[in-house]
Amino acid sequence: MVFQCPRQGQPWRRRPQKDQLANAASGMAVHDDCKLRFLDLKAKRTYRFIVFKIEEKQKQVIVEKLGEPTDSYEDFSASLPADECRYAVYDFDYVTEENCQKSRIIFIAWSPDTSKVRNKMIYASSKDRFKRELDGIQVELQATDPTEMGLDVIRSRST
Repeated sequence: MVFQCPRQGQPWRRRPQKDQLANAASGMAVHDDCKLRFLDLKAKRTYRFIVFKIEEKQKQVIVEKLGEPTDSYEDFSASLPADECRYAVYDFDYVTEENCQKSRIIFIAWSPDTSKVRNKMIYASSKDRFKRELDGIQVELQATDPTEMGLDVIRSRST
């Protein structure tokens, strides 16, 4: 409905109701394969990393790429596209000051500055629900360029 504003003579629009503002992205489902692959990474250490993608037509999060246990961090960072958002999980191994071998599961929300605004909004609004599905994430990073998720950043957040 459009009304005339009495003072300025410009059209006056009615505000949409809450149910009309419902975010389309909040209904993104998580494919069962995502959970199964994550459990393999967490329990069996079958993968070094997993890259997840939102398939807009199917309205669900799917597995895009799986990293072999022998893959390096450079392989992982190269698998993230330069102009599209993604979710990723990385199994980070490190040695503590006491010389103990440890591992942390890092969740990375990759949202480069060059990606489309709609893409960023869909990923941002679906992130919390997706993270809840992956039980066992220990560290979370939000990155817009590769320097924000470098090995030094991950190491400082993990210890």
